[in-house]
Amino acid sequence: VPLQASGGGLVQAGGSLRLACAASGTIFGVIAMGWYRQAPGKERELVANIGTGVDSTNYADSVKGRFTISRDNAKNMVSLQMNGLKPEDTAVYYCNMITNWGQTYWGQGTQVTVSS
Repeated sequence: VPLQASGGGLVQAGGSLRLACAASGTIFGVIAMGWYRQAPGKERELVANIGTGVDSTNYADSVKGRFTISRDNAKNMVSLQMNGLKPEDTAVYYCNMITNWGQTYWGQGTQVTVSS
């Protein structure tokens, strides 16, 4: 079941973007959804993830207070609201979904470019 990510683009520093990721079909047993990013020459890193419980969000220190992750369980969707963007946020952003039976699905990546 492929994941489709959207919402990337070019924005000036201080601007905002909202990324969205949806499964093309139904995925049962999703226990966590997340966003990762990979900048040129760097390893992929966790940006934020969200579980099923209340207050189950987790953020990289570099994005705390600026990014907000949310999910729609009924639609198998996860979003990432990014405010106060910085040039160092420039990267390809990937979404993922993890099931309780051990399967991890990845999206194709969406480019976010922040100009100074």
